[in-house]
Amino acid sequence: MNDPILTAIEDPDAAETRREALGYVTEAFAEAILAGIESDSFAHAALFAAFQELVVAYGEEHVAAFAKGLPDRILSGEFSLASRH
Repeated sequence: MNDPILTAIEDPDAAETRREALGYVTEAFAEAILAGIESDSFAHAALFAAFQELVVAYGEEHVAAFAKGLPDRILSGEFSLASRH
């Protein structure tokens, strides 16, 4: 199955838009922390909202297929801020 989510992620023409969007999410995260919201609570809420939007955009099957690939990406350090040794 051609994965439209990965196709969208890998689209070089959308890279600047994704960087800009990440800036907005990072700002919202910082504002929530300053407002006293625990970082893990905000992260869970952000993930929930992100998956809701992805389901609206791509449908449940494509999002489920995308999510199945997340464990390998997480374990490979793709989402880690600290460098891996």
